[in-house]
Amino acid sequence: MTSTTDLLTAAPPPAARKTRGATRSRHPYRSALSTARARTGLVLVGAVILAGLLAPLLAGHGPTDQSRQSLAALGTPGHPLGTDDLGRDLLSRVLYGIRADLGIIAIAVPAGAALGCLFALVSAAHPVADTAVQRVFDLLLAFPGLILALAVTAILGPGRLPVILVIALAEVPVFGRLLRGGVLVQREREYVTAARVGGSSARRVLVRHILPNAADPLVVQIAVSLTVAVFIEGAMSFLGVGVRPPEPTLGAVLSQSMPYLAQAPHFAAGPLITVTALVLGLSLIAEALNREIRR
Repeated sequence: MTSTTDLLTAAPPPAARKTRGATRSRHPYRSALSTARARTGLVLVGAVILAGLLAPLLAGHGPTDQSRQSLAALGTPGHPLGTDDLGRDLLSRVLYGIRADLGIIAIAVPAGAALGCLFALVSAAHPVADTAVQRVFDLLLAFPGLILALAVTAILGPGRLPVILVIALAEVPVFGRLLRGGVLVQREREYVTAARVGGSSARRVLVRHILPNAADPLVVQIAVSLTVAVFIEGAMSFLGVGVRPPEPTLGAVLSQSMPYLAQAPHFAAGPLITVTALVLGLSLIAEALNREIRR
């Protein structure tokens, strides 16, 4: 049987733990974000976010303003990216579409992550709760994304709220199972046993020891989930079950361009380039963070 002395000896010295903890709290992912890969991702994502935030200043027209210049070509005076089939300025619709997409995913992903983490903590607290929570996760994972989107839209109708709910519900089991697995692994480690033997309360052990070590994969997952959220929103808008027209989103603009690809290929260029830059940037950041926590 392992003695108390052995457990305390196996744990890192207090001074060493304090030093490492202080260093990590000061610069949690500095080395990861300082790599060329992460910097490229930050530049791409930052450029897209900045374009969305400055949409009222950069757009020369309102996103729903119509003109007589239907399907105007690139470089048309007053319409740098041309116009759509209704004469609306494409630059304006792409910029305001970025704002709409960022607003949706900025709410949906944190909401899904918070709810999933809450379920994970409840699941790790008691075996009966764990069984119930796992069945909830199984139920959410049993629905393909498209079926879930159609079901939510059928109940609530198209709009921002259904898109947010679909993204959040899709992310709940992802974050929940990720944190649950981390908590179950970390609470069996020797340093946790040593903290308990040393008199730390269950709450202190969870907050000071288990969660900080189990939360690293969640940071990476947030970047991955933001990428998934961009695709979900785009797919819902593309299928016509997302944000209601005429409000622009990147998916909606791309969907409207499909019948005119042969006649006006520039119609789809704006949203395609923007989505590619955003997804690529988030993927590069996620990969850099993932490499850091696996070191």
